[in-house]
Amino acid sequence: MNYLTLENVTKSFGEKVLFQNVNLQISKGDKIALVAKNGSGKTTLLRVIAGEEAGEGELCKILQRKDIRVGYLNQEPDFFDDWTVTQSVFESENKQIKAVRAYEEAMLNPDDTEGMQQALVAMDDLKAWDIESRIKEILFKLNITDLDRTMGTLSGGQRKRVALAKLLIDEPDFLILDEPTNHLDLSMIEWLEEYLQSPNLTLFMVTHDRYFLERVCNQIIELDQGDFYRYSGSYSDFLEKKQLRYENDLVVTDKAKKLMKKELEWIRRMPKARTTKAKSRVDAFDDIKKKASKTVERDKIQIDIKGARLGSKILEANYISKAYGDKVLVKDFLYKFRKNERVGIVGKNGVGKTTFLKILTQEIRPDSGKIVVGGTVKFGYYTQDGMHLDEDKRVIDVVTDIAEYIPMNKGQKLTASQLLDRFLFAPPQQQVYVSKLSGGERRRLYLLTILMQNPNFLILDEPTNDLDIVSMNVLEEFLMDFPGCVLVVSHDRYFMDKIVDHLFVFEGEGKIKDYNGNYREYQALKKEEAKEEKQQAASQAKQVKSKAEQTAIPGLTLEEKKEFKRLEKAILSIEARRKEIEGLFLDPNMDQQKLIELGEESNKLQEDLEEKELRWMELAEKMEG
Repeated sequence: MNYLTLENVTKSFGEKVLFQNVNLQISKGDKIALVAKNGSGKTTLLRVIAGEEAGEGELCKILQRKDIRVGYLNQEPDFFDDWTVTQSVFESENKQIKAVRAYEEAMLNPDDTEGMQQALVAMDDLKAWDIESRIKEILFKLNITDLDRTMGTLSGGQRKRVALAKLLIDEPDFLILDEPTNHLDLSMIEWLEEYLQSPNLTLFMVTHDRYFLERVCNQIIELDQGDFYRYSGSYSDFLEKKQLRYENDLVVTDKAKKLMKKELEWIRRMPKARTTKAKSRVDAFDDIKKKASKTVERDKIQIDIKGARLGSKILEANYISKAYGDKVLVKDFLYKFRKNERVGIVGKNGVGKTTFLKILTQEIRPDSGKIVVGGTVKFGYYTQDGMHLDEDKRVIDVVTDIAEYIPMNKGQKLTASQLLDRFLFAPPQQQVYVSKLSGGERRRLYLLTILMQNPNFLILDEPTNDLDIVSMNVLEEFLMDFPGCVLVVSHDRYFMDKIVDHLFVFEGEGKIKDYNGNYREYQALKKEEAKEEKQQAASQAKQVKSKAEQTAIPGLTLEEKKEFKRLEKAILSIEARRKEIEGLFLDPNMDQQKLIELGEESNKLQEDLEEKELRWMELAEKMEG
């Protein structure tokens, strides 16, 4: 079933053509990712597909099935600031979702017994309890717990998560996602990855998360120099097929150049008065010239900035602790950094990773303990909130304000313009004002301003957000060869696996575990531990069942035997739920209302457990008697 068709769609801004005569079909079940360099028009194309921008061109057509519902997640979601999270998440025409919203609002007003009664009746009538369970799972997985906060008090990342939750809850037929993994922690990304693999979902998205591309997508479209290239398969298939395209383009371009040379000689010999036949040959020459002039772009950011010398004493954290109120972020952390270490930091959002970085750079003082920084250490600190580029300056001016020349390895120097060119800012784009740059281009420029200060200890807080894959590939190569220390926070698992050799794992309540390995190895360990716990629980259940079977001698009626088995299952189920609640109590981000609800549920479960165990013992004694 065809959901959407684009025919001859063009889009430009001023003289810059983003894409031209695009043809695209999206069918039910397609999971398509759009890959392109920053500034190529990815977000613009998503807006055209979502119907938020019009296409251009005389023959332009955009055809969408009228009976499908489309959901669009943009990079900067728009909400009413005075609305609560509940109001924003549950804004929908779906009657079941409206019933769940009324129920959630009633839960926030326990004194309104009439409202609660009406909400419960509506939930029953519309059979919305299953929907409510699915909604709670989505909100829990995306760590959206404080439902009565107003949207105006949330950070950009929190608003993005609310927008994603709203979209998934509404269950549109066709999802259009612009960087869905931005602002998600690793556990959220892995959950979303699994969620979107459902064969019933149809996706068109932009993401630079390469594991996400590999595991979710069945097609990848590349936007390269205004042209579209469609590849079937995963990200690894895309890389192989793209390499073949490059090789073919080189052959075609070489042939076109030779033919253009011959045609150029013929045109120069032609008299001014041309026949119709000659004119058609001139027109054909223009096509040849276009092919011959096409550059096969395999851009690489060449980064070989010289790092400052690093002494023997680098950075030491001596039993540092930090807490805000009752929330402990770091507790008795001890570590001594060594030369050329590459350390990754992982943990849930809000667990204290950014605070930890600020303590290490002495921007924040620890409550106890001490930070010792070596005399030769020069930090290069890339932060999420530190990108303050002057909108009214040209790109070249941003760089020359720091330095006219940059020291390189082997005693060489680069001018600011040469360095920008190596960062994929061609000479014409160096004259562009910062206000005209895309989000990824700004981050690339900001990263350059950090590196050109000649650091020897790089601290990078989410450096890959909004960077295109080309930029990330070369940044990875640079970091692996960087002659200093690297400490990086990133939710990009592919990036982490390539760069780091061990991890600081933030486990909550101030505990930081030093794990010797990359993220993939850590993830495999956690899965193995979870598997062992599951097997242990199954073994315990089997022992309980075996014990019950051993005591099951004749003496019970048929109904009592059935009741005995039901009690066994119910007791195991209650114990499993209580264990799950105990785990949830360990979440430091749990809001007060949720804690109260879980506490009440735990008490009820205990009462139910005691009642069922008492009845089970009565029946067991009857069997023995």
